[in-house]
Amino acid sequence: MSAAYIERMGDQYDYIIVGAGSAGCIMANRLSENPAHRVLLIEAGGADRHPFIHMPKGLAKIIGNLKLIWPFMTEAEPASNNAGEYWARGRTLGGSSAINGMMYVRGQASDYDALAEQTSADWDWAHMGAAYKSLEQHELGAAETRGDQGPLHVTMPTDRSPLTDAAIAAGVEMGYAEQRDVNDPSDDARVGYAPRTIYRGKRESAATAFLHPIRSRPNLTVVTGVVVDHLLFDGRRVAGVRGTRHGASVEYWASRDTILTAGALATPAILQRSGIGPAGPLSALGIDVVQDAPEVGANLREHRGIVMQWRVRDKASENRQFQGWRLVRNAIRYALCKNGPMASAAYEIGAWFKLLPDSTRLDSQFLIAPYTFDYDSPKLRVEPFGGINICAYMLRPASTGTVMIRTAASTDLPVISPRFATATEDRSHMLALMRHARDYVQQSALAPYVIEETRPGSQYQSDDELAEAHRRFGYANYHACGTCRMGQDDSAPIDPRLRVRGVDGLRVADTSVFPFMLAGNTQAPAMALAWRGADLILEDAAGFTAGK
Repeated sequence: MSAAYIERMGDQYDYIIVGAGSAGCIMANRLSENPAHRVLLIEAGGADRHPFIHMPKGLAKIIGNLKLIWPFMTEAEPASNNAGEYWARGRTLGGSSAINGMMYVRGQASDYDALAEQTSADWDWAHMGAAYKSLEQHELGAAETRGDQGPLHVTMPTDRSPLTDAAIAAGVEMGYAEQRDVNDPSDDARVGYAPRTIYRGKRESAATAFLHPIRSRPNLTVVTGVVVDHLLFDGRRVAGVRGTRHGASVEYWASRDTILTAGALATPAILQRSGIGPAGPLSALGIDVVQDAPEVGANLREHRGIVMQWRVRDKASENRQFQGWRLVRNAIRYALCKNGPMASAAYEIGAWFKLLPDSTRLDSQFLIAPYTFDYDSPKLRVEPFGGINICAYMLRPASTGTVMIRTAASTDLPVISPRFATATEDRSHMLALMRHARDYVQQSALAPYVIEETRPGSQYQSDDELAEAHRRFGYANYHACGTCRMGQDDSAPIDPRLRVRGVDGLRVADTSVFPFMLAGNTQAPAMALAWRGADLILEDAAGFTAGK
């Protein structure tokens, strides 16, 4: 097959979904429930067969596997120690839900009510809480806004120890409520064991939960290995997509909607390559402007935190479980029984709290784990002594960056400029968080285990020294959002029903539409967004059919 070959599929599909990640798999599931809807799901990567995808602690082996990830890199900037940062994204069925840390954090009820104020009542907590309840099959059982009949298995940590219990008790001493379900929609400060997307010892990705069980539907087609270059237009209506597969050009056509679920980094790039974006930069790249949308690629937000580490007594920590003969034993245990340390998430303890005196909502998050990494080693490995770490970050950074394509070619990954710490309040907040983490480990429940701080170390004390530590040791948490802001105002690229303004037949349904960061990790919000977004698309489809 020559590279010039065009595979034209005609008007074979009602809906085309671009990106089989946390949002795309759900969208495919929901839209194909009606056998009258012909649905195509397109994924740039391949099948999710790699064994380390399904082993929870295998994430350390896949995060750098170029067959499974998009190796996005940010621009060097002062706040990142004048170096670019690696922002991996999943490139396989399941997308980033196949390579992430598997934490299931829904955000606060007030986040969604604030989202509704900027968009519409369709996105308030009443609707989003119902979406969560519908998609979940939670180990803790049903509650007012927690589901037990949905496709996604959500489970609680099973490996607990005196050190992890002490870490939670320290949070209680700090004034946080210990909660059985840290996703309770109240706005109270809380600490506790955090739910995960792990089931029977294996990662429960979006593909596992929402796609594989319904792959046999005759009206659902899934194609892998297709990188979407740009959108196809019929006048100002988006009629489909063009991409490449095995070096050949392919086209797919949609009679109703094309839905971008490629994520906060790839979705704006597809739009920009297609002529939807800021007119000046697109024209400079030789791209015909279809819709001048200056905010496509703007408003990039990300959680840039820091992993702080303390040495603890060897036997209290999990470090020894990932070394030498114990690592071999645990790998065998996992292979035979699907349990033990290899079956746990990246972090299984979380704390959410209000740190700044003028905050009206919880504004900070700690993720806590009973192990530490040797960051000076050329290979990722745990330290040779016991340790505990706290990943600390502000929940709603005010600093915003941009995503902009370099060229019109999909082979060139976009320019990502996070512009971390450009907002003064972010800089002061981060310093307060680092000091708060030090106070946390000094609580009477945890202090007896702690020997010394090893990262960044006690030599960092003043504001300037702590800011330097954050520049040197800070990192992004892979929670990018906001690059295709949804809003009521005409300057927002996406309207409250996920439609791209200025064109027809095109929607965006991934974390790029969130106008601000939600209170926590983004896997669960991406899923709830897609579930609720599917409701709106199906409502519109019903109205269209009725109006014929």
